[in-house]
Amino acid sequence: MSTGISYPVFRTSDPAEALAMAWRLIAMGERAYAEVSVEAELCTVPEVLRLRRGLPDGWFRTENDDFWARERDDPTEWRYEYHASELSEEPDDLGPMLPIWVSMLDQPLGSVEDSFAGLAGANFGSISWRQLIWPQAPELGYDGRVEHDRVTLVLNCNAEGTDLEAGTHTLCIGLQRRPEAEGYAAWLAGQVGGTVIGSPYTSF
Repeated sequence: MSTGISYPVFRTSDPAEALAMAWRLIAMGERAYAEVSVEAELCTVPEVLRLRRGLPDGWFRTENDDFWARERDDPTEWRYEYHASELSEEPDDLGPMLPIWVSMLDQPLGSVEDSFAGLAGANFGSISWRQLIWPQAPELGYDGRVEHDRVTLVLNCNAEGTDLEAGTHTLCIGLQRRPEAEGYAAWLAGQVGGTVIGSPYTSF
């Protein structure tokens, strides 16, 4: 089983600038099967309500198992995710569920990125374009692997998604973990005016 690795290649305080760079990278790859997923961690009730209004097709997930419910169609399975239309608007209901994650997964390219980047605000979040196929570069020893080829924009956090950094947004290139991956990531970034700017991290 192969694993992925991601290299940070661009950092900015302007999410629109980060998105523009992301689209330049994405344009280099084969996009026939590509999809985008977005998610954000919401730590206050006002933010949950704001994103509920802003993403009416979003899904909201709590990790507090006191609020998990049995699936209607399969009572043996637990349910911990709610469509925006099912989520309570009452602060007293939402408060104990925090933090709540909002996500929209496997969406068409170009369908949600701009609106989500604006809605994310100061919350930790990510936009991930997956199932790209990077161009082959035999001279660099890398021929692309759709399972790991991706672009990820990490919002308000470092590239690894571990240390919150409000107002700092990092763009990462994802590849299959191979000895030549770093050189290929640097080559890809260089095609759009970027460069590898930090240590890589494991991605899945």
